[in-house]
Amino acid sequence: MLIQKLPIDVIKLIAAGEVIDSLTAVVRELAENSLDAGAGRIVISLKPELWMIQVADNGKGMDRDDLLLCTQAHTTSKIRDTKDLHHINTLGFRGEALHSIAQLADVKIASRVADDCGYQVFCHDNHCSTITPVAIAPGTIITVENLFRNILLRRQATPPFKQQIKQIQILIGQLALCHPHVTWQLFVDDKLMLYINGNEQIKKVFSQLSKTINYNDLTYQQITVNTPTENNNSSLDIVLGLPDRLSRPRPDWVKIGLNGRVVKSPELESAIYSAFHRTLGRDRFPVIFIHLRTSPQQIDWNRHPAKAEIYLHNIDFWQEQIKSAINNIFRITDNNINQQIENKRVENIFKVAENQTLYQIEKQEIKQPQEKALGLIDLQVIAQSRNTYIVTEHSQGMWLIEQHIAHERILYEQLQDNWQLIPLPQPIILENLLPKQLEQLINLQLDIESFGENLWAVRNIPEMLAQRDDTQDALMELSWGADVDSAMVAVACRSAIRNGTKLTINQMQDIVDTWKMTRNPHTCPHGRPIYLSLEESSLYRFFRRHWVLGKSHGI
Repeated sequence: MLIQKLPIDVIKLIAAGEVIDSLTAVVRELAENSLDAGAGRIVISLKPELWMIQVADNGKGMDRDDLLLCTQAHTTSKIRDTKDLHHINTLGFRGEALHSIAQLADVKIASRVADDCGYQVFCHDNHCSTITPVAIAPGTIITVENLFRNILLRRQATPPFKQQIKQIQILIGQLALCHPHVTWQLFVDDKLMLYINGNEQIKKVFSQLSKTINYNDLTYQQITVNTPTENNNSSLDIVLGLPDRLSRPRPDWVKIGLNGRVVKSPELESAIYSAFHRTLGRDRFPVIFIHLRTSPQQIDWNRHPAKAEIYLHNIDFWQEQIKSAINNIFRITDNNINQQIENKRVENIFKVAENQTLYQIEKQEIKQPQEKALGLIDLQVIAQSRNTYIVTEHSQGMWLIEQHIAHERILYEQLQDNWQLIPLPQPIILENLLPKQLEQLINLQLDIESFGENLWAVRNIPEMLAQRDDTQDALMELSWGADVDSAMVAVACRSAIRNGTKLTINQMQDIVDTWKMTRNPHTCPHGRPIYLSLEESSLYRFFRRHWVLGKSHGI
């Protein structure tokens, strides 16, 4: 007989290996337990060469009875029956983590609840010693040693330690985004490798995770969402890099959180990319984190050992909510202009200028202006510079707006809303079109027909091009486009007011008033920034200006 039932110890090792497959997996399971315990500080210590991990927290801890049960199979404080699987409000719920770790390593657990003394227990080969008292602050410390001591092949199959440490840093960053109030420390061989200071402002946590992300280039909004099937309100917390200031060459900073955990959701990521369409330059990706909080009944977590893959009900609804929320953030309002949107490039300009002055004066603390009620900013045109830049002012400073690309953004969105072709009184003749060019013009719904050898007659044209005297060149440009959207960009660019064109104050005001109402006023369809903000606080700092109450002049 070839088929035999496996011994129970082999079954346990295989099952444990399904859950715990690396140092990262141990950190993930223990850190999530700490978060479920309400910890405000989590300290993670690694000694990779010794296969040792320690996670210490200041959570609510475990009493003596819970400590006896916590390493046993399928024991948990988070669910009681099958109904609870549809109401999961915690990160962990299966009751497998500590049991699996104890199958694969030596484990010491010390814990204390606030109104009791502390206790500790040692587990070896999943056999736990007698519980003994220990002096410990409220919270829990779990030390895992000799990981995979019984599965040496697993040690050999894991990634190099350097790569695993990097994965752990990424994991901590993801958890920090979803739980911004928690302070994190990561030590590797007693050396501090990562420190994240907990803060209720998620933007401050966000900017700690990468040296390339500047706090002032981020904007944040929380949006309440009424779901179609639930009476309770859901929400979206969104932190994104302003597209005219912050983008990445890779999609490594497109992150989605769901009820406290970063997850992979191709459908929701697709909605993000759709919302950022034609706002970033070629081969650039957004910097964005979206934390979706909704009823546990809308989520099935039980699809992946690491809970990284999920099933979310009403996915189409959430795609539309995300696109709508991002588009609303792009709009220029008093609210989002006041969220510390001081351009880092402007600060650098001021610093260079300051270094070239002949004198130094002690810097003064400038009080930030109070946030106004929600509403579009009142931008008043005051001048035109070099027949290219529109100079405007508002209640908190002044902006320079490049007239061509602002007008290009207006025309592009108008074309998106109404791609209209009009007949020509006389056809335009094109020659020597390649089959690919001809196919593109037909895809743009142009009325085109053969007009002789290597000649083609075009009998209609996009309305914006009808009054131009270079329509033939414009049509040839359209023939090399990739799709209708590329054609819209080309038409908008050709039709927009050129730099170098002198405009009246009224003409410029019309452009500004229309531009600031566009869906994405930050960048042109090619991803170039449209405006440069010179906020009053920056001007104050540069000119060393401060006013003293009761004085008639500033010093």
